[in-house]
Amino acid sequence: MLGYILRRLLQVIPVFFGATLLIYFLVFAMPGDPILALFGDKTPNPAVIEQLRAQYHLDQPFLVQYWYYITGVFQGDLGTTYSGRPVSAVLAATLPVTGRLAVMAIGIEFFLAIVIGTISALRKGKFFDNVSLMIALVAIAIPIFVVAFLAQYFLAIQLGWFKPTVGADNDWGGLWLPAIVLGFSLYAVSMRLMRSSVIDTLNQDWVRTAYSKGLSRNRVLPVHVLRNSLIPVITNSATNFGVLLVGATVTEGIFNVPGVGNTLFQAIQRGEGPTVVSFVTVFVILYVLVNLVIDLLYGLLDPRIRYA
Repeated sequence: MLGYILRRLLQVIPVFFGATLLIYFLVFAMPGDPILALFGDKTPNPAVIEQLRAQYHLDQPFLVQYWYYITGVFQGDLGTTYSGRPVSAVLAATLPVTGRLAVMAIGIEFFLAIVIGTISALRKGKFFDNVSLMIALVAIAIPIFVVAFLAQYFLAIQLGWFKPTVGADNDWGGLWLPAIVLGFSLYAVSMRLMRSSVIDTLNQDWVRTAYSKGLSRNRVLPVHVLRNSLIPVITNSATNFGVLLVGATVTEGIFNVPGVGNTLFQAIQRGEGPTVVSFVTVFVILYVLVNLVIDLLYGLLDPRIRYA
């Protein structure tokens, strides 16, 4: 087990350098001058422009810029935005907001997937199963911005159950509406996976053996069926969690969530290489660690899984 964990952690090193180098190159290759963009329609002093370019090493070749960035990262410095704010401060302000939103959305997705998927599997071919599959297809087909606008109009404006926008009220209570939108948009795939997995598990020999030993349905379903059916759902939810951490840009924009998605989108527009690369670097490490935890969780759900 320890050797497996160490090997997975060592895999972070090439992923780290590959991701930072690739993203930094893509930002470097973007057209336009990010320093001129800071001044908008104004005509800046050429001396000021040269000073700012030298300050952010934009007058250096690509590899030299990357070297300055990567050495700063190993010294605990993620760089500075072109507005003069440390990237670490921006990340510290936005990542918790997106983290709360992602946890709430995954929780809603996971709950709906397990409950609806299990009931659909147990009632295969019946009315509830057919309706749940139709709703899942609708959830997959409708773009998330349509779901967001509908939820904002009906649940917030018409019914008044939630605030239409988040803004500064970005604690757990203020993020319910965008979390519901994201959870509903994500649950359909997990629900179908849960349904298929439960149907497959119900036909396994160990389930029939458990029933033949006289175990009740209330004992067989949670211990023998649900436990072994959760692996594909957990895998899909872990992938969704990584995607949400990168930033649900559309949802955050519609609900004015001051999270990672909005900040990263604005940084890309301004061509802020250090901000974009630092954000992506943190996300890559978080994503790898989350998937490591999920892989280790497989062993708890299925005792047949062993890590050499």
